[in-house]
Amino acid sequence: AGRSAVVAVGVPLRLLPSVLAARERSSGAPWLVACRPGVVDALSRALVLGSAVAEAVETDAIRLRTGEPLDHGTGGTLFASPDRVDAVVGPPGDRTLATTAVDDDSGGASATDARETVTGVRSSAESRFDAATSTPVGMPSRTRLLAAARETLDDRFADDLAAVLESLAPGEFGRTTEPTDRTLLVALAARHDHLFRDLRRWVGVDGVGIAPAQEFTRDRRALVERELIESIKVPMGPGRPMLRLRAVDDVLLRARPEEVPSVLDGRFALPTDADGSLSHD
Repeated sequence: AGRSAVVAVGVPLRLLPSVLAARERSSGAPWLVACRPGVVDALSRALVLGSAVAEAVETDAIRLRTGEPLDHGTGGTLFASPDRVDAVVGPPGDRTLATTAVDDDSGGASATDARETVTGVRSSAESRFDAATSTPVGMPSRTRLLAAARETLDDRFADDLAAVLESLAPGEFGRTTEPTDRTLLVALAARHDHLFRDLRRWVGVDGVGIAPAQEFTRDRRALVERELIESIKVPMGPGRPMLRLRAVDDVLLRARPEEVPSVLDGRFALPTDADGSLSHD
């Protein structure tokens, strides 16, 4: 934090939240961040972290690319700025930072050696970043996500979502967790009686593109089976009736937005019968 003109290479997914937090406490030119292969792709399935990274990219706080780790230290992860370099080293489970910093006040050969080391390593990091591939984040930024929610759904839903995203840790409610990020979005929509069609129109490929619209059906059924929401058929002209989402559990309905994730976690931790419905034994 507080450093300028940072170049980072070999950044793994688990360090991205720390990079974002440090960048928010720094100013100056965009940070150049080359992530390990697969990291940017994983962000497209991580609602909380992916939308935060997309926001930083959209505002030009960081410039994100995909490249191979630098062959420096055990971890291959390195952060370089004009007067200092930090390499992640050490065995798995016991990582640390090996740092070389320029101290012009010390003078002499040691200061010269440090300057040469920092300049050389930073040059290598810049070359590795330049060779990396620019890859778009497959998740909308927080600003675009919430603006589209206000337009397609309403302000109350968008305010709930903003509060939830702000309260969650980066790794929570991804695509592979249970409950998933889709479960969370369906539950939030049910608190405000939204049509299931409108929710899927907002998140689908024709909207902000969080996930294909058809993937939300399983999450809706899971919430119904656990007696948190209900789906009400609403005739609206010719064709199949629309489904209106409605919260039927007072705990979900009355919870503050930032409490909704813990409500879902608690209910999904309870045992279910063979058909997936909540067990009442």
